[in-house]
Amino acid sequence: MKSDIASELMFFVLLAKHGNLSATARELDMTPPAATKRLAQLEQRLGVRLVNRTTRRASLTSEGETYLRHASRILADIREMEDQVTSSRAEPRGVLRVNATLGFGRTVIAPLVSDYARLHPDVEVRLEVTDRPVDLVEQGLDLAVRFGTLPDSRLSARRLQSNRRFLCASPAYLARHGAPQRPADLAAHRCIIHRQNDEAYGVWRFTRNRETQAIKVGGTLASNDGDIVLGWALDGHGILIRSEWDLAKYLETGRLRRLLPAYTLPSADLFVYYPASRHLSARVRTFIDFLAAHFQAPAGRPAATPGGRRARPPSA
Repeated sequence: MKSDIASELMFFVLLAKHGNLSATARELDMTPPAATKRLAQLEQRLGVRLVNRTTRRASLTSEGETYLRHASRILADIREMEDQVTSSRAEPRGVLRVNATLGFGRTVIAPLVSDYARLHPDVEVRLEVTDRPVDLVEQGLDLAVRFGTLPDSRLSARRLQSNRRFLCASPAYLARHGAPQRPADLAAHRCIIHRQNDEAYGVWRFTRNRETQAIKVGGTLASNDGDIVLGWALDGHGILIRSEWDLAKYLETGRLRRLLPAYTLPSADLFVYYPASRHLSARVRTFIDFLAAHFQAPAGRPAATPGGRRARPPSA
C-alpha cells in the first residue's frame, strides 16, 4: 500500500493531468466532494493555493506547477526504486503505462497489448491513446510508441521499423493539373495537409544531394487524421505526403502515383520511447522486446500477432 505522502502526490499528479476534480475522483474511485476536500486539506497543510478552480476546469498556480514538477519526479523515483528491487523476478508484474497515437494505438497497439496480456497476466497494462504530444516524465508514462525522431533529450528510443514518406496524387488529379517537376512547383498545386504534433503548418521539406529545401504549400483541405487525408487524395482533391506503408497497395494498383521520386522526405520511422534515466523494469523490457519481435516482419507485410491475427500496418 502506498504511503499517505505517495497517495497525496499521485492525487495531485492526476488532478494536473485531468484538469478536473470530477475526472480525478472517478479515476481514484472516490466522490467529487471527497476529492475537493482532499485538495483543500493539501492546500491548507502547505499554506498555499495550488489550483485555481472554476466550475469546469482546474488550472495550476505557480506554486502548483512547482509542486507538480517535484511530485512527478518523486513518484518516478519511487517506481524506479521498486523496479530495481523487483527486477530479479522471472515473471514481470505491476502497472505498465503505455501511450500511442489515436488511430495507430487503436488498430495496432491495442491488439498487441491483448496478446502481451495473455503471456504476462500479472502485468496491468494501461494504454492511453492521444494524438497530442506527451511528456513521459511529467505524466508518469513508462513508454510511448510514436513515429518520427526523438522528441526529448531525456528519452531513449528503440527503432521498431523504418518507414519512408512519399509524395503522391491520384491519376484524376494529375490529369487535371499536371505533375510537379520540382518541389517549387508545389506552390501552384492543391496540397492536402496532414497536421501532426507541432510540425510547421503546410511546410514540406525535400532533400536531394544532401541539400534540403523547405516549401510552403497550400490547399483547401487539411486534417490531423491520416486516414481522412488519404481518402481525400484518393478522391482526387490534391497532392499528399503519406508513409510507404499506407501507400503501398494504392501505388501497386495505380490508384495513386508517386511524385518527385528523386527527392527524399523526412522519414516516419516507428520508435518506442522511454525515459533515459529510468531503470527498465521486467514489464517494460519484455513489452519493448515483444513489440520489436512483432515488427520484425518482412518489409511491406504486416506482422502476425501471437494470437494469429494480422495487425494493420502502422500509419503516419
